[in-house]
Amino acid sequence: MPDIMTTYTFLSAKPSIMTNKAPTSKRDQLFAELLTEPSQFSFNESVVDVFPDMIQRSVPGYPTVVRMSGVLSEQYAKPNTCVYDLGCSLGESIRAAEIALNDRDCQLVGIDNSAAMINRARETLGSTSKINWVLGDVTAMDYAQSSVVIMNFTLQFIPIERRLALLTKIRNAMIPGGLLILSEKLTMPDPEMDALMINLHHDFKRSQGYSDMEIAQKRDAIDNVLIPETAATHLDRLASAGFSRTSVWFQCLNFASFIAVA
Repeated sequence: MPDIMTTYTFLSAKPSIMTNKAPTSKRDQLFAELLTEPSQFSFNESVVDVFPDMIQRSVPGYPTVVRMSGVLSEQYAKPNTCVYDLGCSLGESIRAAEIALNDRDCQLVGIDNSAAMINRARETLGSTSKINWVLGDVTAMDYAQSSVVIMNFTLQFIPIERRLALLTKIRNAMIPGGLLILSEKLTMPDPEMDALMINLHHDFKRSQGYSDMEIAQKRDAIDNVLIPETAATHLDRLASAGFSRTSVWFQCLNFASFIAVA
């Protein structure tokens, strides 16, 4: 396996990966007022409008995960294969890969089941990007031969009983030595440590300007929509899906990113 840390500084000077056009993002205030009719969280137009601000202020380490998605793609992507970003949202990770690959002969594909996300990603990156944007369910896709697959904070939104089948399908489409990048929110096996990590994450969000009401209402909206699992569960599932080598490469509080080699 290449030394993934030797090129960590790649793209480090870029404040935003989506450089074709400055991303337009409002401040996330979706839960700033008391909601009389709480509903489940979904990636609709309202969320898309604030998504860059929301994810930066909600997921510790997110910029590092995005930039390293580019670094890792540069090291593992092979010509005449696909580089996929599954659950691509506004496309920052696949855009990081596109910049890093510097016109290497790979097919770049971003897939998301939110039309609002796909449309905004296409509008933001413009016609100069070579990324192919696909609206669809990642569990129902047929994948072409691929060398890199990115899943940053996507699997956690897929029903647990469908996760192994998806990872197996991804693994079967990958060339030998291909790389999966899997980033997820975690739960801890020790209940006391899990409670501590949840509280620390809430402290992180407070430090980013979220109020206690915003934190509580967002938690209620996302409950039963985002289902986290332990790191051990993820690593065991990746092995069951057929990946030969796996590791956690990054963790901040209860958010982690894994690499898995086909």
